[in-house]
Amino acid sequence: MTSVLNVDSIAAKDGTSPVELTKQSAAKAWINFDGTGTIAVRDSFSVSSIDDDGTGLYSYNLSNATSNANYNCNSNAATTGIATSNRAAASIPENTSSVLIGARNMSNAAVDCQNMHGNIHGDLA
Repeated sequence: MTSVLNVDSIAAKDGTSPVELTKQSAAKAWINFDGTGTIAVRDSFSVSSIDDDGTGLYSYNLSNATSNANYNCNSNAATTGIATSNRAAASIPENTSSVLIGARNMSNAAVDCQNMHGNIHGDLA
């Protein structure tokens, strides 16, 4: 017998908290921050803190650890203005609870960027 579940919304038991997704494909964490000057997080989900590790290099720490360090992480970087808009970003898992993210310009030099974004996909512990 086939079942159909029709709902308008799904909420946590308390009615206000976000619903925790486990063993699903939704992003488990994401961050949007300004990487110039004193770094400032604009918004995030499941990120507890961020570190400035030098020019164009940052790491962010996850509120909830992943089940292993083989999760997928993506990032991008941009700077406002046409002359400086060509940026590339890369991120790698450092361990089950932090991600290293870096930005470079088209000459492959490390640069701080105004618009840094990162997200991870994987199973939570």
